[in-house]
Amino acid sequence: MGAQAFDEGVTTLLASYRAIPPGATVRLAKKTSNLFRKRAANPHPGLDVSGLDRVITVDKATKTADVAGMCTYENLVAATLPYGLAPKVVPQLKTITLGGAVTGLGIESTSFRNGLPHESVLEIDILTGSGEILTATPTNEYADLFFGFPNSYGTLGYSVRLKIELEEVAPFVALRHLRFDRLAELQETMAAIVVDGSYDGERVDYLDGVVFTADESYLTLGRQTDEPGPVSDYTGMNIFYRSLQHDSGVIRDRLTIHDYLWRWDTDWFWCSRAFGAQHPRIRRLWPKRLLRSSFYWKLIALDHRFNIGDKLNARKGEPPNERVVQDIEVPIENTTAYVEWFLANVPIEPIWLCPLRLREPALPNSDTTRPWPLYPLEPRRTYVNAGFWSAVPITPGDPGHTNKVIERKVAELDGHKSLYSESFYAPDEFDELYGGENYRLLKKRYDPQGRLLDLYAKAVKRQ
Repeated sequence: MGAQAFDEGVTTLLASYRAIPPGATVRLAKKTSNLFRKRAANPHPGLDVSGLDRVITVDKATKTADVAGMCTYENLVAATLPYGLAPKVVPQLKTITLGGAVTGLGIESTSFRNGLPHESVLEIDILTGSGEILTATPTNEYADLFFGFPNSYGTLGYSVRLKIELEEVAPFVALRHLRFDRLAELQETMAAIVVDGSYDGERVDYLDGVVFTADESYLTLGRQTDEPGPVSDYTGMNIFYRSLQHDSGVIRDRLTIHDYLWRWDTDWFWCSRAFGAQHPRIRRLWPKRLLRSSFYWKLIALDHRFNIGDKLNARKGEPPNERVVQDIEVPIENTTAYVEWFLANVPIEPIWLCPLRLREPALPNSDTTRPWPLYPLEPRRTYVNAGFWSAVPITPGDPGHTNKVIERKVAELDGHKSLYSESFYAPDEFDELYGGENYRLLKKRYDPQGRLLDLYAKAVKRQ
């Protein structure tokens, strides 16, 4: 992108901020989003971030990159892989932006050793509600904003530039798919791998899993390697998540590092089946360039706009659907309890599992401080993300019934859920889970005029 192009993008951004009428709510002027909750229409022009969508520089010597806030991970990975580098955590979908993953929450199969995307940020330029661009670091006068920004979803400001750490990667990833007939055994094995960083004497660099049923689940263990050899291709007729399934024991596979990082994007995990894209006859005719999450998003947008799914259900005499599109985290010791409850109560499968731990140390010279107040995971504790993305028949008279019972179960098991989708928390419960007084102090300092939406209003009231 270059410094000059970035500076021009910043100029355009600030001009668009000044063009928003005084007192009007400030929002992004984005045509696309990876959020699954509906939002009220914005009657005013939004922030023009169109010039902030590229990598500025990559420094191979320091293993860092300066990145504009609206740069997608697809573009970020394309810029870093030629140097043998990659972000420490690469969320699964190509169109997720770096700024979005930091102000929201991203996760992937390196999170058991590298934490969450915001933990790889060294400094960040943030456009606050007052129209200032502030550079926040862990130790400067805006450190409270640096640590409070993750999970604020644009309610404390928008990232303009981020300096992030990168890690060295090899050209290939060797995979082992382990089958489990009992969820408790999967949980036990996953916990041991997180601690040891290995399995059966072989290093583990990447770790995630898929639950199909209570008696069929898998862990996928990835190891970086530069050893040449044949690789699989799951960007055409073959489907990655189906390649995991086997009768017992372990099977092996290999992917290029590029294809490994984007292994879930081609079929949006398994959600492409809702559009018929996994049917062999349809898949042969489906343009390969449209086998990607960004195209499925367009189909979802059409469904939201015209209620296509509900209308088709009505023709078949079936009720409308309630969307159940969530990622939640529970402590690893509660994984089996949560998944067994979910399988017994929510008719959705498969379920994605991904372990995570905050990076060590949580804060310099600190053993107990929780450094990210808006999503307070405990340092030195392992959690497991469970992702499930589908719909169930609505419960008459109780909008959001299934999502509500999921929220209650997650809280019961000492967990949290991400706020990219619909939420139904009462204000006091939301306060307890997502920052409460810490958030209000940040809001008062960095958005004193209330130009940006409040987090509860945005996440729960869908304003």
